[in-house]
Amino acid sequence: MYARFLILLLWLGVNGPLMAHAVVTESSLTREPIKAHRETTVLLAFNSNVELSLSRFFLVSSGDVHQPARVDKGSKPGQIRIHLPALEPGDYALKYKVFAADGHLTESVIRFAVGGQ
Repeated sequence: MYARFLILLLWLGVNGPLMAHAVVTESSLTREPIKAHRETTVLLAFNSNVELSLSRFFLVSSGDVHQPARVDKGSKPGQIRIHLPALEPGDYALKYKVFAADGHLTESVIRFAVGGQ
């Protein structure tokens, strides 16, 4: 009996549904560079829905300064809008911890530069 249960658990582990982490599949940062001295909205599209109330987004600037970013849901499932303040030219990053609808946590950093005008 125990052996059958163990085989069933192993079979489910191999053939059961896979739980995926929320992975960025598209970013407006790759299409539209951020311009200095202008407020900007960055769109991130994830491969699954994100529990926004359990997720955190930070703008990281020189000196490893973390500033919470204002975010809201985008117009499509899995899409997040990140509202950035007007930025000086330089190197920045978006650091995030998101909870996928399936409960998995994903942490990552997206680096970007703001060019001068």
